[in-house]
Amino acid sequence: MTIYDELVARGLIAQVTDEEEIKSLINEGKAVFYIGFDPTADSLHVGHFMALCLMKRLQMAGNRPIALIGGGTGYIGDPSGRTDMRSMMTPEQIQHNCDCFKEQMSRFIEFGEGKAQMVNNADWLLGLNYIDMLRDVGACFSVNNMLRAECYKQRMEKGLSFLEFNYMIMQSYDFYHLYQHYGCNMQFGGDDQWSNMLGGTELIRKKLGKDAYAMTITLLLNSEGKKMGKTVGGAVWLDPKKTSPYEFYQYWRNVGDADVLKCIRMLTFLPLEQIDEMDAWEGSQLNTAKEILAYELTKLVHGEQEAEKAQQTARAIFAGGGDSENMPSTTLSSNDFNNGKIGLLSMMVKAGLAASNGEARRLVQQGGVSVDDNKVTDPSFSLNQEAFANGVIVKKGKKVFHKFVLEV
Repeated sequence: MTIYDELVARGLIAQVTDEEEIKSLINEGKAVFYIGFDPTADSLHVGHFMALCLMKRLQMAGNRPIALIGGGTGYIGDPSGRTDMRSMMTPEQIQHNCDCFKEQMSRFIEFGEGKAQMVNNADWLLGLNYIDMLRDVGACFSVNNMLRAECYKQRMEKGLSFLEFNYMIMQSYDFYHLYQHYGCNMQFGGDDQWSNMLGGTELIRKKLGKDAYAMTITLLLNSEGKKMGKTVGGAVWLDPKKTSPYEFYQYWRNVGDADVLKCIRMLTFLPLEQIDEMDAWEGSQLNTAKEILAYELTKLVHGEQEAEKAQQTARAIFAGGGDSENMPSTTLSSNDFNNGKIGLLSMMVKAGLAASNGEARRLVQQGGVSVDDNKVTDPSFSLNQEAFANGVIVKKGKKVFHKFVLEV
């Protein structure tokens, strides 16, 4: 099976242009491809996971990835899939986020001479002359076609700013620049990026001729991947300081039955033959599949040792009375207590189990919170300092566990 056939078999390819030429480039290891990442936070999250895994797969097959950080387009903000305008970031925030991204990406792809590159589109976009840009690039775009693009539809209902309207042109110019200066002959992106990507391909062909070698591919579930990055408790980050390895493991362990094999196929590096055998699994076997998914992805992001710890902790907790050493925890100080006591609602907010006292109160009143295996329905429930001698475990819902300990 060729690498392109494997991408198709894993459900990663949705749309392509010039499929035969794309196959040839990828299978022969001659693709120099880019995937863009907007630096809107100081950590990548699980919504980026598919793109990172794809870059790793293609690099292993001899192709060269370019991780394009949107330091320039970050000044505008991608309107795709949004109903409101993104908040503006300072140059310092953007640079900090770019630095964090490269550190995390290094777990997936190898940077260096003749290997993967990281480039920042601020290097060429911020120096563009507006009039020259309008004459050179703007003339290649039809406003009528742009207004029909999927990436603008949601924003049109509430109002699309002229600032955001320029995003397609900026993204298209990225591919044009990378083609000319980095030998980039292919771009990958989510299905919500298709219009922007086609804009880049067409710009190259209009400016450099019909024979210009520029390809586009979309990933089948990148838009769903972005949704993966959000849970009830907030985003699931790749940075262990934001989402612990245990929490990361539990996120994937809790994937729905209908999605687990799809995720294993798309995101893990297990052989397809092994995954195909799992297609017949059902019932309790799906829980085994979820453990496999959670373990493999935690190992990929945090390393084998952390994956082992997370799995052992999860099994111990759900078996009851197990070792909670690696469970997410919060340390309480004497300042957190009032007259030697601390309320359950305050504990939940401090640990991020609830965003506010009101949310914590509702969870407790609805019977969704237990303290050391005892369900608590009284919002005024509190604990004294002595109760924390061996730690206190709070359970939210069926699957979220958090340990509270006293500062030594």
